[in-house]
Formats: sequence, C-alpha cells, structure tokens
Amino acid sequence: MWGILRHQTGKGQERQMPMTHMEAQEKTASFETAACIVRRLRQAGYEAYLVGGCVRDLLLKKSPLDYDIVTSARPEEIQSIFFRTVPVGIRFGVILVIEDDHPYEVATFRTEDDYTDGRRPSRVAFSSAREDILRRDFTINGLLMDPDTREVIDYVNGRADIKRRVIQTVGDPQQRFSEDYLRMLRAVRFAAALNFRIAPQTFAAIRQHAHAIEYISAERIREELTRILTQGGARYGLELLNDTGLLSLALPEVDALRGVEQPPQFHPEGDVWEHTLRMLALMPAGADERLAWAVLMHDLGKASTRSEDESGVHFYGHVRKSEETAEAVIRRLRFSRDAMDTILELIRHHMVFMNVPQMRPSRLKRFLRMDNFDLHLELHRLDCLGSHGFLDNYEFCRTKLTEFAKDDLRPPRLISGDDLIEMGLKPGPLFSKILRSVEDAQLNGEITTSQNAKKWVSERYLYTAHGNS
Repeated sequence: MWGILRHQTGKGQERQMPMTHMEAQEKTASFETAACIVRRLRQAGYEAYLVGGCVRDLLLKKSPLDYDIVTSARPEEIQSIFFRTVPVGIRFGVILVIEDDHPYEVATFRTEDDYTDGRRPSRVAFSSAREDILRRDFTINGLLMDPDTREVIDYVNGRADIKRRVIQTVGDPQQRFSEDYLRMLRAVRFAAALNFRIAPQTFAAIRQHAHAIEYISAERIREELTRILTQGGARYGLELLNDTGLLSLALPEVDALRGVEQPPQFHPEGDVWEHTLRMLALMPAGADERLAWAVLMHDLGKASTRSEDESGVHFYGHVRKSEETAEAVIRRLRFSRDAMDTILELIRHHMVFMNVPQMRPSRLKRFLRMDNFDLHLELHRLDCLGSHGFLDNYEFCRTKLTEFAKDDLRPPRLISGDDLIEMGLKPGPLFSKILRSVEDAQLNGEITTSQNAKKWVSERYLYTAHGNS
C-alpha cells in the first residue's frame, strides 16, 4: 500500500513522494530515536509518551520491535514538526514519523465511539492521555512511559497484570470485544507469545462472542493467525483457539483433526491433532510463516481419508487431499499467490522424504535443488520429531547437500535446443523430453561432455524421430 511521504521544503511548503510500508520498515526501531521524537513534541509544547506494546516489552526486559508514541499534538501539528511523515490514518489521528529510515507511529490522544459493525469506530474525538488509554484493548497494552525518566503512568493496573502474567481487557470485556471482534484473536496471540493466561471474565467473553469472528475480514483473521503461529507459543495459541471456540469457526479444517487416531507404530504421540500440536511446539518465534502454515495444514487430509482394516489404519491419498483442503483455506483467507504456491509445495512433497535413500541420483538431485528446500527439510524434521523421532532421512539429505557441489545439483547444460536442430530434429514437445532426459543422464553420471550428450541423443532419439516423420 502506498502512502505519501511528506518532505518539508525550505519555504515552509511540502513536496510529496510515494513510499511503501515495506520500504519504511527496512531499518530497526530504537529506543533513543523514539525518545527524541517524544522530546521534540514536548519542546513544541505538547504532551507526549511512549505507549502500548513497547512499554510492556520494556517492563518484561524484552527488546521492542517498534515504538509507538501518543501525544496531544494534532495530526497537522505533528506533520509540521517532523521532516518526513506518512499520514497512514489521519482520520484517526495517526501519523508515521520516519526517522533513520524507520517508521514510528505517532497518534493523537483520542476516544472512539459508535462501533456499529464490530470492526471500526464511526466517530473519533481527540481527547486526553487518560481517555486515550481507557479506550485501548488490554491492560498490558495500556501503559504510558516517559522515556527520559522511565516513569510509567498506569491508569488500568497494567503493571499488576504484567506481574500476574494475565491478559485482561481494559474495562468491560463485553464492550471491548463488541467494539472490535478481532481483539478476541489478539487476546490469544498475546497470551501465546507472552505465555500469559487469559483472565476468566475476558475468556468467558471471548467464548460468548466467538461466533462474531465471521464479521472480521479474511485478511485481518489471516494476519492474526499468522502472528499466533510465528510469534512464539504456537502450540499454546492453537490450544487457546480451541478452548475459546474460535478454532472451529476460523479454521474448521484444523478443528477436524482432533480425535483422528493414527497407527501407533508410526505415530506413538496419538491423534493428528496432537501430532500437529507437537510440531507447532517445536517451532521457534520468528519461524517463516509459510513453514508455520504448512506445519498446521500438512495433514488436513487425514480427517477425510482415514480408513481401517485388518492390517491397520490407513490414510490413502491424504497428501493430495491435504493439499486440496489447504488450498481452500488459503483462498478463503486470501493469501498472496506466492505464499500459496510455497505452502502447497511444502505439503505436496512432505512425504517424499521417506523415499530419498532409494532415489536415483537424478531424482535426488532434482529434489534437493527445489526452491525453498530449506523449508521442505525443516518441515520434514518437525514432522519426524512430532511423531516417531527418527531423523535418518533428514540427516541423509543434509549429508548429500554437503557432498554435492553446486555444479552437481545444477550442472551446466551439455546440449541445447539449437544443438538438437543442428542434429536434424524438428522443434516441438519432444525437445523438452529430450533435454530433461539428457540432464537426468548427466545427473546420474552417465554422460559428462557435450560430445557424449549428442551421441546419447543420436542413439535414442534420431532414429525414432526420423522414423515418425
């Protein structure tokens, strides 16, 4: 999404330049830079504080990823003070101030009212620091800090809830969730990432309002679920989604995995649900989101393909069914095309690893050189550790990756389409088959030179091609 980057000129006018949020977020936020923004606002005669998650993280001795600032200055006043700004939410009093090529959100104190759709306020009024805090979601996010003195201003007992490790809404949870139903997923996300519990009243309100998740856009649901999966505590997050009733509504395909029993000789951990939870528990904070979603969905097809006979439990065709089901989830949640392609590739190939020791060199090398193979390998590792624990094939692949030089996996082509034409072959679908066959022979070590390749083609294809002409 494009915003407008405002540069103040020497004549007090401004020129506008487009910029993306990705460009603005390439640099890392710093406490000192955020403190400087607060000081400049105060020097101009306005109140200003650090607010929200950065204050919470500082109290938890964590390094904040971003620093947000609230102030009594109005949006146009913020823009007049700073050289580079982006009016990302000017209607709500939100301006990005760009310092050292990183965005710092600076928002005017405000109150919000008339949430008619459970997503956004229809009326916003600028207000005081206290009123601004009282309209926020959770007490742990409702803290102000003076960056110079490190004094914390706490109108909502947020410091106590941080010490008690509790997620609790600011004020009445029924009201907070009815204002924005996405806050239910945010409660789960904060609890999972921080390893906090959700306060009983807040938990009960989530269960009561869980059905209202249908009013939230697919994109916002996807973003929160992705954060639950990648910000740490993914297993706990999924368990909370289940316990609150949100899972069956947001991801019914995952909810269906509970109670799908597996053969104990391969899955001593239990059903598919437990297998998935164990894999999620092994993922560190900051995991690639495509890998995280592949972990969550790699076995979705087992819910509908399970069968049992005298020889045991089977899941015939579960990989294809998992891919089909995952694609439906991905399209419903409106993932990008690139993310969809990678996630589906991970699911499609996750059972191929069981055959790697028996593969011919050509097939093995093609497998090892796949795009994002590091993600494929990590999914396999988690799959093993989340079940039987055997990493033989994982280690086999790692050994082969070390043994094979770059040219072994992607050797220079020995023959081209032009060479085939010079040999008397006519361009057509056969060319692709020939070129792939030559590369297979090359990867298998059967041919090593262009002369070998031409002889190899002549012996196998020239007579056939001429005979069919």
